[in-house]
Amino acid sequence: MTLSLHALWKEFFSFLKKKIISNKSPIPPQRIKNIATAYIRLWKREEKVSSAEISRETKLLASNKEKALKAITVKRKGILLKRILIIHFCLPIIFNSFSSIQACSGRFVNPITDICWSCLFPISIGPVKVSSGGREDTSNPSQIPCFCPRPPIPLVPGIPVGFWEPARLVDVTRVPFCMVSMGGIQLGKSKINYGIHGASGERRTQNSFYQVHWYIYPVIYWLEVIVDFLCLEKGSFDVGYITELDPLWNADELSFILNPEAVLFGNTIAQAACSADCAAASAGFPMDALFWCGGCQGSLYPFTGNNAAHNGGVQASLLMVGRMMAKLHRELLLWGTSGTSNHHICQKYILPIIKKTQYKTQMTYPRPTTRGPMACNPLGRTEGIWGSGREFPYKGEDFGYLIWRKRNCCAI
Repeated sequence: MTLSLHALWKEFFSFLKKKIISNKSPIPPQRIKNIATAYIRLWKREEKVSSAEISRETKLLASNKEKALKAITVKRKGILLKRILIIHFCLPIIFNSFSSIQACSGRFVNPITDICWSCLFPISIGPVKVSSGGREDTSNPSQIPCFCPRPPIPLVPGIPVGFWEPARLVDVTRVPFCMVSMGGIQLGKSKINYGIHGASGERRTQNSFYQVHWYIYPVIYWLEVIVDFLCLEKGSFDVGYITELDPLWNADELSFILNPEAVLFGNTIAQAACSADCAAASAGFPMDALFWCGGCQGSLYPFTGNNAAHNGGVQASLLMVGRMMAKLHRELLLWGTSGTSNHHICQKYILPIIKKTQYKTQMTYPRPTTRGPMACNPLGRTEGIWGSGREFPYKGEDFGYLIWRKRNCCAI
C-alpha cells in the first residue's frame, strides 16, 4: 500500500518536472503544493490506508495533472498568438523598409547653387555678342531693326535679341512616378514598368528602360533676373508630361503611330551616319539634318524608354532626354524658338521635327554640373568627357536635367 502511494508521489513530481519545470512555467499553484505535501504525508504514514483513499487521491492527482496540462497548453497558445501578432504587425514595416531602399530618391533644384548661370551666355543683340562667356552659340539674326506684327499694328520695329533660357526640367528614373526633381516624392506605386538593366545576345549587350517626367520651369521669370523682358516665357512651375500614363512610351510597336519613319532608320547606313553627328556634337553643335540621331548616345528612334544599347546611366539618361524632346516636338507640345528670319523671331512656330541645335542639357541630379566648359552641353555630345563619377549606386542611379533653350526674339 505504501509502495503504491510512493509510486503515485513519484509519478506526480515526475510530471511536474517534465511538464512544468522543463517548460519554464511559473511556480505551481498552492493547491498543487498542498497535494504534494499530502502525498508526502501519506507516504510517511505507517498505518494502512484504505483502497478508497488511494482511489480518491489517484483521481485528485489525475485531475490536477489535467489542469496543469491545460494551463501549459493555454500558455503555449498565448505565446504562439503573441508571436503571430508581432509578425503580423512587423512584416509591413519590414517590407516598407525594403521598398524604401528602391523607392524614390531626388532633390529639389536649388536655383542658386544647382544652376549654371553662366550658361545664359552668349547674349547677342543682332549679330553682335554682348558677352560670350566662352560657350558655344548658334546663328543669330543679322538685321537691325527687326519687324514683327503687333495687332492692331501690322509691323512694329524692334531689336533682335538672342540668349539661352533655362525653361524645362526633366527626370529620368527607374521607379515609376518617382519625381526626382521634386525632392524624391513618389506620386503613386506601380508594379509594372520599372526601370531595368539587363543583358541579352551572344555579346551580352546591355539594355535598359527608364521613365521620364517633363516639368515647366521658367526660373528666370520667377527670380526676376531680367525685369520686364518681353522675350521671357511667363508661367509657373508645373508637371507637363509623365510617361507612366503614356502607353506609347512602353512599347516600340505602339510608338510606330507617332514615328512611322522609324522603319527608314533601322539600318546600318542610317546608324553609321550618327557617328558624324557624334563628332559634330562633341566639337560644337549636332547636325539638324540627321534628326534621327542622338549623337554619341545613340538613336532617337523609336520614341520609347527602351534602350537596346545601354552604356551607363549617364549615356542612357541623356538618350531618354533627347527622345522625350523629339517625341514632344512630334506631338506639337514643343515648338521652335530660335532662328534668323522674322518668322522665327517674332513668335514661336510649329516644329514637328526636333531642332537639336536649339537645346543644351545640364545635369542637376545626382551631382549638378555648374562650372566649367562642359557644364551645359548640346544634345549628342559625348558624356565621356564630363560624365565620370556622375552615376553611383543607391541614390545615384536616377537623373535630373535642366533644359537650356535658345531664344531669338524681337524685343519691342
